[in-house]
Amino acid sequence: MPLDTSTYELALLRIDGRRWNELRHLRGQIRTQAAADGSSYLEMGNTKVMCVVTGPSEDKGRRGGAQGASSSGAGNTSEILVSIVVGGFSTVDRKKRARSDKRIQELQATIAKSLATVLHTHLFPRSTISISLHVLSQDGSLLACAVNAATLALVDAGVPMTDYLVACSAGSTSSHAAADEKADPLIDLNNQEEQELPFLTLGTLGATDKVALMVCESRVQVSRLEGMMVAAADGCANIRKYLDSVVREKGRRMVAEGAVEKGASMAMDIDV
Repeated sequence: MPLDTSTYELALLRIDGRRWNELRHLRGQIRTQAAADGSSYLEMGNTKVMCVVTGPSEDKGRRGGAQGASSSGAGNTSEILVSIVVGGFSTVDRKKRARSDKRIQELQATIAKSLATVLHTHLFPRSTISISLHVLSQDGSLLACAVNAATLALVDAGVPMTDYLVACSAGSTSSHAAADEKADPLIDLNNQEEQELPFLTLGTLGATDKVALMVCESRVQVSRLEGMMVAAADGCANIRKYLDSVVREKGRRMVAEGAVEKGASMAMDIDV
C-alpha cells in the first residue's frame, strides 16, 4: 500500500502526526538486568530493543554456540562481539529470522565496527566485550535504536569510551524518481516511511557533528543528501540529550538509595 503523503503537503504533518524534525517518543532505562555487567532498554516509538553487555572479560575463544559479528582487533586490543536476536513476534507477519540471516549479520558487523571506533579497547588487551541485542518490536529505525541501546548498556557496564555514540535515521519526502528538488528531509522514520522513501542512518560522536556511522541502502539524489545528513545530525543531538538524562537520573537514584557515595570516583590501575 503506497504511503499517503497528502497530509504532509497540506499541513506539513507526517502520517503519524509529527513534523519533519520531530522524534518519536523516547523511553529508556539502564541496569535492567541485575546479573549483567551492563544492560539497557530503549524504545523509539514502537521500535523496542533490549541490550545486555558482558565484559570486558578474558578472551577464552568463542564458545561453540556463540554467534555474531566481531570487530577485527589486534592482540593488544579487546574484541567486540555483537549478536542480535530478533523475536518472531517483533513484526506483524510473525517472521522468525535466524541468526545466520544476511540482514542480521550486516547489522551486527555495522554495530561492531562503529563501536570499535568509540570504545577504548586498548585498555583491555586480549579480552572480549560481548553485546547482545534483543529486538522486541520493529517499527523503523532499527539500526539507530540498536546503536543507542548498546551505547546505554556500555555506559552502564562502565566501559571507557570517547563519548556517546548516537544514531538517528533521516529520509526525504519524495522518492528518487520524483526528482523533486524542494523535498524536505524527515528524521526518525517509522516502518511505513522506510518502505516508501529513501533514507539513511547516521551516527555521530557525542554532542559534535563528527560522523562515526553512516549507512544508506537506497538511491538518494546528491542534492538531497546533505539536507538529510544535517537533519539526522540534529536528531542525534536531541537523542544524545535524552540518553544523557537517563544516565544522570539513574546516577541520582543510586546516590539517593545509598548504592554509591556522592562524589565517589572509580580509579583504574593501567599498565602501559
